[in-house]
Amino acid sequence: MSLDTQKATKKPENSFILASSSPRRKELLGQLIKEFKIVCPDASELEEHQDGPKQLVLENAKIKSLQVAQSFPDHWVLGADTLVALGKEVFGKPVDLRNAKSLLLRLSGRTHKVFTGICLLNLSMKVSREKTVSTSVTFKNLNDAMIDSYFKEVDPLDKAGAYAIQTCPEMIIESFEGSLSNVIGLPKEDLGMWFKDYGLPDAMRQ
Repeated sequence: MSLDTQKATKKPENSFILASSSPRRKELLGQLIKEFKIVCPDASELEEHQDGPKQLVLENAKIKSLQVAQSFPDHWVLGADTLVALGKEVFGKPVDLRNAKSLLLRLSGRTHKVFTGICLLNLSMKVSREKTVSTSVTFKNLNDAMIDSYFKEVDPLDKAGAYAIQTCPEMIIESFEGSLSNVIGLPKEDLGMWFKDYGLPDAMRQ
């Protein structure tokens, strides 16, 4: 992607698109933007990247946003991708409860990274902004009984790493450092600054 980053001068007219089907991203963006629509990208995501998880989420965010932006060149389009990584080992969504328990036991007592890549495009204005944000999350020392109790409160099957930091975190998480919303799926702090940079405050919630 070789679009020049520049200040936007055209006032938006409720033309913001979230290129994601994630209900958690929809909720987080709704805390920043008054009105937007959702267009699910029809694009093949990368499963790995030679430069590791940090670059992988960024490339996938760019793939998603560009695929949608090409159909809506006059709109603001936000793409994002989130994953859990322990070193260079990537933890995706578990295939079943047994796999989910295995993932949490791997993370037990250790500190891992949650990476979210974000890409904001407006092709008609030649705006392209991209970034990867990371948050460190440290798990408690877990055992089978603790995980079974957690799964009674949280469905792990649609969540990278088999957990949700926004639901019953005290059951499994010791601490975290960085953006909480980043772990959930969108780093609101960074996005809020971007929206102000590009003249979007009129579209933002006060």
